[in-house]
Amino acid sequence: MDRLPHTLFGDEIVTKAPAACLIGWPAAHSRSPLIHHYWLRTLGIAGGYVIEAVPPEDLRDFVLRLSLRGFVGANVTIPHKVGVLALSTPDARAKAVGAANTLWFADGELRSTNTDVEGFLGNLDASAPGWDKADEALVLGAGGSSRAIVFGLLERGFGRVHLANRTLARAVGLAAEFGPNVHPLAWDGINDVLPRAKLLVNTTSLGMHGQPALEVDAARLPQAAVVADLVYVPLVTPLLGAARARGLKTADGLGMLLHQAVRGFELWFGRRPEVTAELRALVEADLTKT
Repeated sequence: MDRLPHTLFGDEIVTKAPAACLIGWPAAHSRSPLIHHYWLRTLGIAGGYVIEAVPPEDLRDFVLRLSLRGFVGANVTIPHKVGVLALSTPDARAKAVGAANTLWFADGELRSTNTDVEGFLGNLDASAPGWDKADEALVLGAGGSSRAIVFGLLERGFGRVHLANRTLARAVGLAAEFGPNVHPLAWDGINDVLPRAKLLVNTTSLGMHGQPALEVDAARLPQAAVVADLVYVPLVTPLLGAARARGLKTADGLGMLLHQAVRGFELWFGRRPEVTAELRALVEADLTKT
């Protein structure tokens, strides 16, 4: 960690414990504070992590004043993952993905990266070993999270990634950025692709608590398919429930949330934490209160 927030009292500089935040709109549903506070406590580090609900029109001012607000870095969630690129210096992965979810300071500069890729891949590796032996995937949504998932699938060698979005133009634009292995798909064309999709990934907010349902028929998937949902409130979304009822392997949004949080914590607080069964159980217990 390159610097700590400080306050001047008389002639004495008093160093504050480092604090990070989550920037999103909305953001109240996030369990990131629970995760980071657990790691701070178990590793014996003095620090903090809070939620900052920032509407799109206030994003620039908030990010440019991040250090002045007392933060050493931040996580970034919907809908700001693309917007923060222009407000920071992105690393190679953030540039390639076209979205960032983690901000930190290094050498006096605000930098950004994307840990959604490693979070997504790490969660699937743990939940459904061998999932990447498939060649054809269907990704729902074309937002910031979708960019990370598409990048990760191409990195793992998928030869054909179908990208469906309710606004087809967004899927077309994103597919053009990633090359010929990514195929844009109109929302009403999903049923035609499901029977041959060996991996289905929902990156939209559909199915999230308080949001409209995701109307996708998991019964049309092949028996060997793996289903991943980035939504984690509720923990078992209707999509995951339907997939599990068929005996399909699944990966939930909580697993991705836990795995993607590791690197950000290390950048802000200087120690690399672990995703443990105890941590998952702690967050699961909190989710059941929703």
